Amino acid sequence: MGGHHLVLGETVDYLTGEIREDTLDERYRQEIARLLVEDKGFRREDLTPRVSIDIDLGDKQARVRLDLIVHFNERIVLLIKYAPGSLTTRHQVAIAASRLLAPYQIPFSVVTNGKDADILNNYTGEGIESGLDRIFSRKALETRIRSCDVRPVSRHHRELAARILYAYEVDGRCPCDDSVCEYEHR
Repeated sequence: MGGHHLVLGETVDYLTGEIREDTLDERYRQEIARLLVEDKGFRREDLTPRVSIDIDLGDKQARVRLDLIVHFNERIVLLIKYAPGSLTTRHQVAIAASRLLAPYQIPFSVVTNGKDADILNNYTGEGIESGLDRIFSRKALETRIRSCDVRPVSRHHRELAARILYAYEVDGRCPCDDSVCEYEHR
């Protein structure tokens, strides 16, 4: 991580057991994973941390990271985006990521700053719930996804989503943020 983050030492990743730099942001990420497993009933194998999305705009490419995804039966059903500060500025990021991470629309997102959370319906872009305590339990998410059809994402919508994600996560990032990888045309 490095950059502008205050490194407090090392910590063990709750889900993977890997050693990670201990930062305030990483502590929030670990708490979110712990909340999902210990309070919301998710199994560790339902969760995958630090998932990369490659963005290719032709003349610009980058790799950005999502904090956590939830999958059932090899289908991603929820993505979680952590970032400090305002939640509303991350809504478009989460919706865009939900159109790029898989060939289908991922139905739900959680945007969180570690103290609060917004749960989004990615099909409509609308907020469903607010608050960390309102994040779906495993059982509630299983019930909700039964009524969600698998919708492929058109090429046009994928291109728009890539531009949105690039604008927010690459162009709009702090210059010392090394969690985003920007690279020249391949």
